Amino acid sequence: MREGIHPNYRESAVTCNCGNAFETRSTKGDIHVEVCSKCHSFYTGQQKSARADGRIDKFNKKYGVDNK
Repeated sequence: MREGIHPNYRESAVTCNCGNAFETRSTKGDIHVEVCSKCHSFYTGQQKSARADGRIDKFNKKYGVDNK
């Protein structure tokens, strides 16, 4: 590897808007993110399926499908 052409790889603190913080290594300094694994709806299990349910109901009404 050539000397002097690579960026510095150092410890970086990642901070989320929800308050979660953790350490990692990066070529950047401190990193601020909007969503992390502690507050993202996919990881917390708080996904909203109302939109999908609404589409299913709309399809059933349109094509006369009986859900019984």
